[in-house]
Amino acid sequence: MSYNRRRTALTMLGMAWGIATVVLLLAYGAGFGRAIQVIFESWGTRIIGVFPGRTSQQAGGQKAGTKIKFTIDDLNRITSAAPLVNHISPEVDKQSTVARDVRTYTMPIVGAYPSYFNVLALKLAEGRLINGEDEEGRGRVAVISSDAKLKLFSGEYAIGQNVRIDGISYKVVGVLAPHMQEGDDSVNKTIYVPFSAMSDFKDTHYLDGLWLSYEGTDFELVEKQVRTALAEQYNFKPDDKRAVHVYNMMKQLKQFQIITMGLKVLLGFIGTLTLGIGGVGLMNIMLVAVTQRTREIGVEKALGGRRRDILFQFLAEALAITFVGGLAGILMAYAISFGVGRITFYSAIAKNADAADIHLIIDPTTVVAATVILTLVGLVSGMLPAIKASRLDPIEALRYE
Repeated sequence: MSYNRRRTALTMLGMAWGIATVVLLLAYGAGFGRAIQVIFESWGTRIIGVFPGRTSQQAGGQKAGTKIKFTIDDLNRITSAAPLVNHISPEVDKQSTVARDVRTYTMPIVGAYPSYFNVLALKLAEGRLINGEDEEGRGRVAVISSDAKLKLFSGEYAIGQNVRIDGISYKVVGVLAPHMQEGDDSVNKTIYVPFSAMSDFKDTHYLDGLWLSYEGTDFELVEKQVRTALAEQYNFKPDDKRAVHVYNMMKQLKQFQIITMGLKVLLGFIGTLTLGIGGVGLMNIMLVAVTQRTREIGVEKALGGRRRDILFQFLAEALAITFVGGLAGILMAYAISFGVGRITFYSAIAKNADAADIHLIIDPTTVVAATVILTLVGLVSGMLPAIKASRLDPIEALRYE
């Protein structure tokens, strides 16, 4: 290795490039998985949205096509049937005219319980959220989203100011932090009021939907219990997906996690193939070394060198090249990951989504996996030339020119 420095350095470079590729591809897969996780966590993961629809199957004496209408009593039915539910809130919404001074806009208004903010992971930027006193006292208070605050107040302080919603004055008590949203999604334009006060704008006897969060990880059980409770009340079959539309966030997350795992396996396979090319280069160099040192091998055997001594000699050389190149490759991968920084992903189509972009995450698991792959490639690449060297006939080796 010392005598053939240039050849050794080039071989190490090939191994370094291969292991850097493996590490970076695995890091990209981990970063992609983390980005997906952040997107779902921005809305909360253990949440379920339930929305009324129309039956598509005949049940009992009720024909298909019957419209389902939720009421506030359904909250108690669900919490009784699904003990894992820890927060639940009704949702009633309406497009309303919102005005302040001479500024007038059409914005979505949502009436909900105080637990609604906890369920949907809506974060507070200023002031406070709607509380139990507001709900019980039918308080005319409002929590506004970031875009609504910008449109109505520009750079002014909004807390304590009044806005007119369909001509009725409401006091702003809180401003929400910007939320991830795609395109013209209205989440950052919404104004939230107590559910009890929503009757100022529409009849709240029938609900537009329900949102709930739950404990544990058995999301399928919770969904089944919710469907069963509503099916008993409204006389439809629990497996009628159109009667009640259930948006189960954890189910969506699990599906994306399967896709992410498949991507990681694919990237790891591609990286292994790339590293294998470096391994082929190492094998060729070691075979050349065996050919060039044939007489040396003959001398060693003539002086009593055993087959395993020759085998270990060439295998150790191959592994030394592999691990020095591997260390250099891992350091190269860290340098590239720091240099690249954030790779645009979700922020390309969504606002306030910088946290959901891809960062190359080189964690200990990635390094361990890359090291295992590197070791296997080094052993395979070094073993064949080492076996060839150990099996040389000493007489033929001594006569080799």
